Amino acid sequence: MQKAVRLRLIAALVLAVGISASAYPEGSTDPAGSSIAYKLVKSVPLGAPDRWDYVVYDAPSHRVYVAHGDRVTVVDGQDGSIVGQVEGLPGGTHGIAISHAAGRGYTDDGQAGQAASFDLKTLKVVKRLKAQDDADAVTIDPTSGHVFVVNSEPGTLTVIDPQSDEVVATVDAGSKLEYVVAGANGKVYANGVAKRQIIRIDTATNRVDATWPIPDCAAPHGLAIDTARHRLFSSCQNSRLVVVDADSGTTLATLPIGAGTDAAAFDATRKLIFSSNGIDGTISIIREINADKFVPAGTLKTQASARTMSVDPRSGRLYLAAADIDARDSAALQGARGSGPPPRRRMPLVAGSLKLLFFDPVH
Repeated sequence: MQKAVRLRLIAALVLAVGISASAYPEGSTDPAGSSIAYKLVKSVPLGAPDRWDYVVYDAPSHRVYVAHGDRVTVVDGQDGSIVGQVEGLPGGTHGIAISHAAGRGYTDDGQAGQAASFDLKTLKVVKRLKAQDDADAVTIDPTSGHVFVVNSEPGTLTVIDPQSDEVVATVDAGSKLEYVVAGANGKVYANGVAKRQIIRIDTATNRVDATWPIPDCAAPHGLAIDTARHRLFSSCQNSRLVVVDADSGTTLATLPIGAGTDAAAFDATRKLIFSSNGIDGTISIIREINADKFVPAGTLKTQASARTMSVDPRSGRLYLAAADIDARDSAALQGARGSGPPPRRRMPLVAGSLKLLFFDPVH
């Protein structure tokens, strides 16, 4: 292929994927007429390792935890300074949960099939705990105080008591899992990615007590919860988000979102639901009108690859992890754009370009 033609092809692919190296539009208008706008206020370089997973905001400490490669980078969620690193997890970190009562945080080493507890003051790993293969997402249940670690491929959850720092149970959910969230009702909810399900676990018995089909949701990935109204928000790889009653399992709504979702979040103050879409480089915004009515409320342009996020419900600030795309690798770009649910090829990244983006609502 001639050089000029090859360059035009790469440029077209970059445009199609939605890469924006210099501009981040502030947002858009709610169809109901009210303005929903966000602006990029800070970009914090995190550097290598370049492959990352979940972003978790911890409200009591105002810290943001970003799992990437063999570590978790801890960032001050207000001024963007780097607090420190949780290191020494060569099998790859994914989820993070914080127990202030025990003074410990929890993450995982996915390839080793382990969970790891770390001291919240020193950020040093204190203990490694046996989980199972493909340890992944992590959450903490406020009712029991227990930490739940998703073991994705085996379809199980490892339950840890932070007070003793010991594994106390293993929950068998029956099929491959993705993300997990806790309610304020003694229940934990997990996306059943293999069978298009939401699975509910009772944290008093550490047993599955309900399994609900979400047939319109291909490969459910992101999961968020409105604990006050008992509503679950599952983002799906077929560019949909489903709203499910967390008590009955009834699907209440199905709404459009962008391509490449990997995380969902809920702003309980502003009653907004978010899906971060790494292929589109967007956040889809949905407004919760009441417990039974949900409407699309606009799209925020972020950056291609920005697929995981968290939200500070007090300020409304959104935190997203993203890296720059290497537009020279046209074959990998084309593969990343593939339609339908995973598997998809990873986007080619510029080495060492991982960053944490801060988006603030414009009042």
